[in-house]
Parts: sequence; C-alpha cells; structure tokens
Amino acid sequence: MSEALVTDTAASSSKGPAKKASKPGKPGIFSRIATFLRQVIGELKKVVTPTRKELINMTAVVLVFVVIVMGIVTVLDLGFGRAVLWVFGGNINIEQ
Repeated sequence: MSEALVTDTAASSSKGPAKKASKPGKPGIFSRIATFLRQVIGELKKVVTPTRKELINMTAVVLVFVVIVMGIVTVLDLGFGRAVLWVFGGNINIEQ
C-alpha cells in the first residue's frame, strides 16, 4: 500500500515540462525608441535649473574641494619622493 502511495505521488508530481504562459511579442524597434524618447523628455521636464546664487555657491564649493585635493596630492608626492630618495640614496655620483 505504501508503494502505491509513493508511485502515485511520484507520478502526479512529474507530468512533464510546465507550459509557459503565452506572452505578447516584444514591441518593435520604433516603438521602443519612441518609448525611450518619451521617457527622456519626461525626465528632462523634472530638471530644475539652479539660480545664479546657487550656481556660484556650487562652483565655489567645487573649486575649494579641488584646491584641497591638489594640496593633499602635492604633500603626498613630495613625501613619497623624499622617502624614495632616502631609501635608495639620493646622492649618487654618476662620474665615478
């Protein structure tokens, strides 16, 4: 009796591959391009142009940040350069 139950369960669980639901075809290339362009235009409508004061403020922040990063890179470059000269000897006489 238990064999019939196992066989019956195994038979009922394997009825072959499941059929995929029929999905509509992919839209054509021109339809997808038109949808893309509509979405781009919709996103561009959301863009807010900054005021003159905001633009000057953001530009100043960027310039200050760039100057700070330049200073950090300069200090690191000089430090690594001196360290390399210290490790490998900076006073090498080529005319020996």
